Amino acid sequence: MKALLSAAALLSVLCAATLAFAGPDDAKWVAKCISDNKDAKVSIEVITKYCTCMNNKMDDNETLSITAWEKTHPTEQAACDKESGWTK
Repeated sequence: MKALLSAAALLSVLCAATLAFAGPDDAKWVAKCISDNKDAKVSIEVITKYCTCMNNKMDDNETLSITAWEKTHPTEQAACDKESGWTK
C-alpha cells in the first residue's frame, strides 16, 4: 500500500510539473532524474525541484541525461542544490 501511495504521489508531482516544461522531451528527462534520485534522503518535492532546475539549465539539444550532465557541471549542480533546498 505504501508503494502505491508513493507511486501516486510521484505521478501527481510529475503531472503538475509537466505543465511548466518548455520542450517536448523535458518531462521524460525530469522523470528519469527523479527515478535516478528516488533513494535520496530528501522529499519528492525537493527532488522534483532539483531535477527541474537542472533541466532548465541544460540546452534543449543536450543528449546526456540530467544525472550524467550534472557530473560535468558542478556550478549548475550547486545552484540547483541550493534552489531546490537539497542543501542549505
